[in-house]
Amino acid sequence: MSKTSRENREFDVIIWGASGFTGRIATNYMHAQYGEGNISWAIAGRNQAKLDSVRNQRDIEVLIAESDDEESLRELVQKTKVLLTTVGPYTKYGSKLVAACAEYGTDYCDLTGESLWMREMISAYDESARNSGARIVHTCGFDSIPSDIGVYFLQKEMIARHGVPARHIKFRLRTAKGGMSGGTADSGLAMVEKVEKDKSLRSQLTDPYLLNDNFRGADGPDRISPFYDEDFESWVAPFVMGPINTRVVRRSAELLGDMYGSNFRYDEGILTRGGPTGFLGATGIGLATGLAMATLAAPPTRKIIKRFIPKPGEGPSEQEQEQGFFEIELKAKHPDDEALDLRAIVKGDRDPGYGSTAKMIVESAMALAHDDVKKSGGFWTPASVIGDKLLQRLPLHAGVTFELIG
Repeated sequence: MSKTSRENREFDVIIWGASGFTGRIATNYMHAQYGEGNISWAIAGRNQAKLDSVRNQRDIEVLIAESDDEESLRELVQKTKVLLTTVGPYTKYGSKLVAACAEYGTDYCDLTGESLWMREMISAYDESARNSGARIVHTCGFDSIPSDIGVYFLQKEMIARHGVPARHIKFRLRTAKGGMSGGTADSGLAMVEKVEKDKSLRSQLTDPYLLNDNFRGADGPDRISPFYDEDFESWVAPFVMGPINTRVVRRSAELLGDMYGSNFRYDEGILTRGGPTGFLGATGIGLATGLAMATLAAPPTRKIIKRFIPKPGEGPSEQEQEQGFFEIELKAKHPDDEALDLRAIVKGDRDPGYGSTAKMIVESAMALAHDDVKKSGGFWTPASVIGDKLLQRLPLHAGVTFELIG
């Protein structure tokens, strides 16, 4: 099969998995935001009838391919500059697609939170992506753009104002409202089952630098118990997304080098409040998180849980998405003078996992397709390849804002 030049491709962006729960939201956002512009885009999947229902008589091209058919995936990725995929669990359905994009120089973005699979893809296809020019960008949704771009935003500000990067940045979730989709639940279960089949993966899963190739900073294992944070005058509980977001930010630290410094530290948590009430709240969240993980790890109880969690294709209603939101506070600590520390607020105006996530991944794809992105091929993080572009696009289009405070 002859390779199609990126410049001569038919589409700027193809949304793969458009008939899935998040894929539909992304398609609707893409049409509303860019449907009347000079953007050439299409939706793709394996089921013509479902894709036609997503198209809903709108002028959107529909393409058919199979996730387990390498030939059809190769044909698909050669039709577009950027392949946006919402099809998870990625450990089950994503590997052949990544391989095809890496081989044919097609930029790629996804919503995975499956850190073990990401490590596997980087090890297997980074050289191929470098050779072809494909820019592969995982975690372009709530996992992990608010974390990754929020840290990037603060490091740019610290360097601009004080000439040095922050030595330590803390992420604290203040509040959020949103629901869970069946796809997210399925991805979480897939990673648990992967570790169950191969116990040696447990050490990888707990490695704070799992996604790094060479860089090892000052961070230790994830904190799983509540603690009091003087910087926020609040008790802090473990954040369930921390084990993926922190790995992504630490990979950005490696890829961006001097912008983060050699001893950079980063951690995440959920703010409760000060005093006994805050302690009890943080303890309750920690216990609930630990119990949930233990329950999922045991096959008998996992089977029971599967009966009650949403099925793939299910998730929060449109009204619930519109009523959702998130607010995160980050603190960047100056290496020498605490009077020069900086704080920022990251906000989103939709349900974080779906309404906001769909907008974030579409803007990531648009940045790769249409903005002047200087980076060459390889496996990147959102901050390391399109950080500046997302700091422009997300507040302008996607309702995700980054603001210094105090």
